[in-house]
Amino acid sequence: MRKIWWKSSLVIIMGNNSFYYRLGLVMMLVSVLPALACNFPLRADRPDQANNLQHTLTAMATVNLDDQTPVPVDGEFIYPSPINESPTSFSTETGFQRPMPPQLNAEDNLFIYLAMPGDTLQAVAKRFAVDPDQISSPDRLSDDNFLLPGQLLEIPNELEEVRYAEILIPDSDVVYSPTARDFNIEEFILEAGGYLGEHQELVNGSHLSGSQIITKVSLENSINPRLLLALLELRSGWVYGDLGNRDKLDSPIGFSVPDYQGLYYEMVLTATHLGVGYYGWRTGDKITLAFQDGEWLRIAPGINPGTAALQTILSKISTQEEWRASLYDPHGFMSLYTSMFGDPWNRAAQIGPLIPEGLAQPDLQLPFSPGERWSFTGGPHRSWNAGSPRGALDFSPVTGEPPCTTSRAWVTASADGIITRASDNVLAIDLDGDGYEQTGWVLVYLHIVTEEDGLEGRYIAADSPLGHPSCERGNSTGTHVHIARKFNGEWLPAGEPLPFILSGWVSQMGERNYQGTLEKDGRVVSANPGGPSSSLIIREE
Repeated sequence: MRKIWWKSSLVIIMGNNSFYYRLGLVMMLVSVLPALACNFPLRADRPDQANNLQHTLTAMATVNLDDQTPVPVDGEFIYPSPINESPTSFSTETGFQRPMPPQLNAEDNLFIYLAMPGDTLQAVAKRFAVDPDQISSPDRLSDDNFLLPGQLLEIPNELEEVRYAEILIPDSDVVYSPTARDFNIEEFILEAGGYLGEHQELVNGSHLSGSQIITKVSLENSINPRLLLALLELRSGWVYGDLGNRDKLDSPIGFSVPDYQGLYYEMVLTATHLGVGYYGWRTGDKITLAFQDGEWLRIAPGINPGTAALQTILSKISTQEEWRASLYDPHGFMSLYTSMFGDPWNRAAQIGPLIPEGLAQPDLQLPFSPGERWSFTGGPHRSWNAGSPRGALDFSPVTGEPPCTTSRAWVTASADGIITRASDNVLAIDLDGDGYEQTGWVLVYLHIVTEEDGLEGRYIAADSPLGHPSCERGNSTGTHVHIARKFNGEWLPAGEPLPFILSGWVSQMGERNYQGTLEKDGRVVSANPGGPSSSLIIREE
């Protein structure tokens, strides 16, 4: 009987009007569902890294720590009192709708999937294990652009089994998005009253408090601090409880990787693996989970990047059974997360999708003055570390100076904006003018040596000098500036569907990190760290 209803309903809502087609399918699904690194943090005292020829330590490979991350001994966790918030699944003001898992039409063996914001045809095809030309839709499908949010896709079922398809957490509570713009990390930690509020640690020569560590990791990796805090509470109890087992000082999350011990480095690894899951799912390249007991699992094809990120991080430090209990038992991680911070879907409904329909890059200029000779030394590579997409470009001044010195050349602002961060050889410019790095368009420059302090909060006009390119920070072997983009806290790849464009030069991906081209009006500049004539680029007047 249900098959007859499905088929007849599909005929009724199909037709030339794609809006009513999508609307009808949404209503039908709702009724059926109940039944069915230039920049990777390094230790400066490791001499074996001095001759590394990469500009970024981990940009040429993904993180692989499966054999080095034993599960920590379970501890007692003190859960806070629940925060009473009414769940909201839809906001007419922002156009936000909580994603629904795809529905399987058993009669035709087709998945009926509604595209999520940020989906591309290539990525969806990889997740569902089909070729892009096997996917059909009543609306036009594009290989180069984002799919329309809510666009109906019919996808052949090539998967034997789909498990753990529940969508757990919105993307906006995984990346450092507008939902965390006003979240006061230090205030929350102190009010929680746990050991984290008194923790101190030496990080690269500076004593940092627990709140400073969470802030640093959140900003640099663009990972939501709420999620980092909840994972720390789940694994060690430090947010609300006392220190407990002192063995956890070196491994509060449970990675236990040599040379990456202590809260800071464990949180860096946590942020990295969250990014691997999030951005790997965005592109469709991360489709399986590997557990500590040797088991593996294909990720359900219809979940969102945020859920894939959460599944990924917990798979790195759990057996499959521990992972299942943490994520899918009624009193598991999401219960803890909601009790600490309220319903994340309410926050998501207030801001709408992170990647809105019709998103376009603002006008950006090459990061140096017109007429100067620079080399395009690094094509698309990791924006921050192995947990970020290939969204960064590298440029080196052609000045004849010795390699790896702070150059006399100036890096200039690619657009008007407000400097939100200028420390540790990193400078970030907020382009929407609200002064928050979590909202709108943001440019992040790395290896910058500034000539003055106190730049945060200062308005800067396009083409204004920012600082000098150098080898400082990361593992660079040549003087250059690294530039990457974020929107609403999400790192953006440098290629399609939203290519990085600087002074009209359009970035094209290469097969590997650091490879690629810039193209403009039929001219092509190829990335090359050696700086040959083929990589020379001069910004026009």
